[in-house]
Amino acid sequence: MLKTVVEHLNLESRIGGYEAAELARPRHEAVYDSAARLVGASADDIALVESATVGWQRAMDALALPPGSRVLAAASSYVSSAMHLLELQRTHGVVVEVLPVGPSGETDLEALAKALREPAALVTVAHVPTSSGLVEPVAEIGALTSAAGVPLLLDATQSLGQLPLDVLACRVDIAVGTGRKFLRGPRGTGLLYVSPAMRERMRPNHPDVRGATWHADGGIEIEAGARRYETWETSHALRLGFGAALDEALALGVPRIHGYVSGLAAHLRETLAGLPGVRVTDPEASTGGIVTFVREGEEPRETVARLRRAGVHVTQVPAGHGQWDLGRRGLDAIVRASVHVYNDESDVGALADALTGSRGAPAFVRSGSHADVIVVGAGIHGSAAAWQLARRGVRVTHLDQFPDGHTEGSSHGHTRMIRRAYPSAFWDDLVDRAYGAWDELSNAAGTPLVTTTGGLYARADGVEGLRGPDCRTVDDQEAAKIFPGLRLEPGWTALFDPAAGVIDAAAALACLRELAQAHGADRRPGTMVTSWRADGGGVRVSTDGGELAADRLIVCAGPWTSRLLPAFAPLLEVTRIVNVFLGARDASLVTPPGLGAFSIEVPDVGLLYGLPAFGGSAMKVGLEPGPADDPGQPQRPPAEAEVARLVGLARRFLPGVDGSVVDTVACRYTMAPRNRFAIGAMPGLPQVLVAAACSGHGFKFGPAIGAALADLATGIARPDLDGLSPAALGVTA
Repeated sequence: MLKTVVEHLNLESRIGGYEAAELARPRHEAVYDSAARLVGASADDIALVESATVGWQRAMDALALPPGSRVLAAASSYVSSAMHLLELQRTHGVVVEVLPVGPSGETDLEALAKALREPAALVTVAHVPTSSGLVEPVAEIGALTSAAGVPLLLDATQSLGQLPLDVLACRVDIAVGTGRKFLRGPRGTGLLYVSPAMRERMRPNHPDVRGATWHADGGIEIEAGARRYETWETSHALRLGFGAALDEALALGVPRIHGYVSGLAAHLRETLAGLPGVRVTDPEASTGGIVTFVREGEEPRETVARLRRAGVHVTQVPAGHGQWDLGRRGLDAIVRASVHVYNDESDVGALADALTGSRGAPAFVRSGSHADVIVVGAGIHGSAAAWQLARRGVRVTHLDQFPDGHTEGSSHGHTRMIRRAYPSAFWDDLVDRAYGAWDELSNAAGTPLVTTTGGLYARADGVEGLRGPDCRTVDDQEAAKIFPGLRLEPGWTALFDPAAGVIDAAAALACLRELAQAHGADRRPGTMVTSWRADGGGVRVSTDGGELAADRLIVCAGPWTSRLLPAFAPLLEVTRIVNVFLGARDASLVTPPGLGAFSIEVPDVGLLYGLPAFGGSAMKVGLEPGPADDPGQPQRPPAEAEVARLVGLARRFLPGVDGSVVDTVACRYTMAPRNRFAIGAMPGLPQVLVAAACSGHGFKFGPAIGAALADLATGIARPDLDGLSPAALGVTA
């Protein structure tokens, strides 16, 4: 879903909103089909809106209830819906009656049947309220309203994606829902369903060019379908993301999701009910994926804050968000936990452990306001380490001298390469861990961050020594068949790595930031570390914002490593690397499968490397090695000569590159002897850990190195990294 949104935004930035919308028209239209399939309707019955509340308001406006109209509202109604009804009561004379609830907490069907004996204009109910896991008996309610000839408006915000819904079978006349919540779509999306019969009665009182035509005689012709309730101006990127989320839910199957989610929620309720001092507040009729509770002697907002610090994500619902439910039950607020298909019983156990304080804590001093670990540097390694530590319940302070999104270091830019092909078996274990760690991060982020394209790695004098699992050597002619967009010179050979691909680097860094912060990491971008010193078994770190203390220090400072750890100065060299992004008239020659990851050792020139056009970004090329660079000076934009050299090389080996330069970027490589890394404790200072010297190929290992640093910081031995320790690189105490 995230990938879909970002790709369309990138496309808009490159070719313009109108042109991008035209290209995406078939996919945009498909969103209506997917939404209709989800609720058992026709695509003509669906309007795409910005939220369930927007859908509700447009439907209510189009109903145009006259004064005296009687609206029967379930106690489960959402706060925005309830407030809208109360405002209509105040300003338009609409009569609002809140329906009684039965002994199990759901709408009392006998009371509803009795209320429907008198004329009513509308019945509205929330399929699942915001304040509990209650599931309203929608089919039974629909049978009653249909028999009475009264329209039924269903708020499916909390049910879409976790409960099956067939609006025809349930005799629902109007339904609203959001793209987020259990559908896991982007914020700012939703749907409005209006049956054909109701559309005959509901004319939009704010017609828009999206759903109406303005004729020369001044007349306005309203579209027959539900799009009459839409507006022209909307986020096409978010709608496409909504479509991706809908398709994922449909592919998995909502009945299958429901079976899993309801079972796990029942297990969570049972577990919480057995904890001392914890009271489950769900009504008896709660069978959905939302579970609510309170903890004796603790305000729900305090419970939420404490659980989030432990890496457990819950939220608080105050009575002001459900007065007809929570207020009626005398609850000022509750804690809401929602389970989904990505959760399992271990997550239930983690919540229970966090509530009872029985989670295993790392062996830190836990003194005063000290952090457990200070991480310096918010590139790929520092960000991965901060996330890994925070998700384990470690108190992390994460510092970087620059603001988020800066371009001074080594981790910025859209894409990076990943591959299994390496010249030595020394790297094999770390490569395996890297692929697994990217899968783990992608699952945690809810979006794929690695796309497999295959890779070709070529040189004029053969590729002996370059090897890897499932890799094979090919000649220039076979290479051209694998990647028609790559042209090697006659007699050259290449190693084909089928597992190579593209990392969405920008998305990865953004996800790591969000995940670390969500797990309670104290992120402080724009904070310069000026010095540090050992303090017994811990450290004190001086910054331009004051002094901090911690039990561990992790330095992931990239080009600035030697400034903070002078022992590295004789070993590391900072170099400048330029990347150029190039356009092509024939996209098939610069996108997979026509082109994948590649590198070419060009005699007397260097290593030309590149990645295909990906995610809205043009095809990328770069050249190693680069000249020495000074990280103490601001990054210089690529010069004309640097760009021209890369363009010439690209056109020599890439027949499809016949467009203009789309973008350029400069970054810094921190090179170490033998292109090695340094991962581990500083000699003589076990409380100070470092990940240094990416040597031009460290991004692909980012999540694995972050996990390694988290292991070492929490006392987990990693003998597999002994060959990459600072001491092995030559760093002395």
